[in-house]
Amino acid sequence: MAFHHGPKWTPQDLDAAALTGNEGAEVDMERVLVEDEGARLLEREAQGDQEGQEAPGPSRREEAIEVIKLLTSGGLAGAISKTATAPLARLTILYQVKGLSAQTMQGSPASGSVLRALREMAAREGLSSLWRGNGVTIVHRLPYSAANFWVYEQVNEQWKHIIPAQGTLAAADVTRRFVAGGIAGLTACTLAYPLDLVRTRLAAQVGAPVYSGIGATLAAIVREGGARGLYRGLGATLAQVAPSLAINYAAYETLRSAWLGGGAPGSRGEVPSVPATLACGSLAGLVSSTATFPLDLVRRRLQLQGAHGAADVYASYAGVFRSIAAREGLRGFYAGILPEYYKVVPGVAIAFCSYELMKRTLGVQTNATQR
Repeated sequence: MAFHHGPKWTPQDLDAAALTGNEGAEVDMERVLVEDEGARLLEREAQGDQEGQEAPGPSRREEAIEVIKLLTSGGLAGAISKTATAPLARLTILYQVKGLSAQTMQGSPASGSVLRALREMAAREGLSSLWRGNGVTIVHRLPYSAANFWVYEQVNEQWKHIIPAQGTLAAADVTRRFVAGGIAGLTACTLAYPLDLVRTRLAAQVGAPVYSGIGATLAAIVREGGARGLYRGLGATLAQVAPSLAINYAAYETLRSAWLGGGAPGSRGEVPSVPATLACGSLAGLVSSTATFPLDLVRRRLQLQGAHGAADVYASYAGVFRSIAAREGLRGFYAGILPEYYKVVPGVAIAFCSYELMKRTLGVQTNATQR
């Protein structure tokens, strides 16, 4: 075999050898063929790896951070909303339990304007009484709203993996939002119900307080009705909360998607503007509160019977309906609806707006755009 001391051959020299007559040394041609074949094999392997590998997903740490951000956004949104509307929430409860007993009748506000009732309450019990029970409301709302929003987002996302989004007003998408909202409400309410019961007992107190705090109220409820007493009225609560939140989410998310996709002024972008969010939330709150207020009234009556050691008034969920219809008529099912509107409409608007802003501030990616 001859040794070649000339310039190094390339694959191009090999291809042109028949034309140029420069056949080169055997060692040159063998080296070029081996190198060329090796390069082709490496290229094919690289292409195969790229085709067989999907884009790397988020790590467990990134997923955990995303969950924490989502829970924080939901919890703070609920706390902000409830604090802003606490006086109206307490007024609604006092109207709802009016007539439940002589004590609640005496302490309940007289019929009249909401503003007058709030002034009357502040004059009788002090300004701070407007926020009576708000401490436990915050304690309740942080886990409740966190679980509520998180479960909704997860159910919504999983559903879209099976049935992709079809359009703002598509029946499948409206159904998805409705079902996801109902499941979120059932889950969050069950988890945080004892705190909701404590909040109702504290907010319904008039005159000299009987319950002095969260721990004391929990202990008193257990003494009065045992451990099961902590879930007194849970069935009625779930019957009200599940459809209420289902309607809430379905209405808000549909209005939100319509705003983003309908070419409304200021609608371009990944999230609607603050005024648009407030408007969508207000309409959603109005629809849901009107549809489910009688159920909310029934659950309040069930939660408060037996308070202060009084005898139970109602034997069942249906019994509450029959009693109200017989004693108070149809209007009785909507006792306190006006302060409820004043509370729920801005409350839902503030909750959704706070949630959107918190998600945007924390950079939450879950369900960020198409809903």
